[in-house]
Amino acid sequence: MEPEFYVNETSIIDANVKIGKDTKIWHWSHVSEGAEIGSNCTIGQNVFIGKGVKIGNNCKIQNNVSVFQNVILEDDVFCGPSMVFTNVLNPRASIERKDAFRDTVVKRGVSIGANATIICGNTLGCYSMIGAGAVVSKSTKDFSLLVGIPARQIGWISAYGDRLDLPLIGNGQYYCKNQNLQYTLQDDNLSCKELI
Repeated sequence: MEPEFYVNETSIIDANVKIGKDTKIWHWSHVSEGAEIGSNCTIGQNVFIGKGVKIGNNCKIQNNVSVFQNVILEDDVFCGPSMVFTNVLNPRASIERKDAFRDTVVKRGVSIGANATIICGNTLGCYSMIGAGAVVSKSTKDFSLLVGIPARQIGWISAYGDRLDLPLIGNGQYYCKNQNLQYTLQDDNLSCKELI
């Protein structure tokens, strides 16, 4: 019986790995023991997925990305080429600090641009977007748009990926015609609901 997913012959898949239906793992990638990858994911060339890592459905991990132990990707996450996750705040080559790994949670729908760096111990809020080359050193709000070093919020972005015409701080509403969603900014936090 043919597997329900594709793994290129140059890739390494360790023991006890779960791979969902219609997922594709491309050239020279390595999926470590105990990792779980959801369905309909694309794992690009030269990607490393650490021990026990959990990746949701419909995730796209572009070339040259390492998803280290203690990083969790929820559904619909995009990791741009050569972006970086960390899992220890104060690494030293001569000192083992596996007991100091910090969790990084990437919530549903997040997009991380090429060459961005995500410092461990933070949560990226749902549908937030991290610009190319940004360095994220703290948790982000849902639907926030961040750029720079260190990353700073410059606006709001829809689940569809459009910049929202809302103030950075304050209150307001925005209607997204692409998805029939109403966004409400209140107390500097953005939420959305589907309109009937």
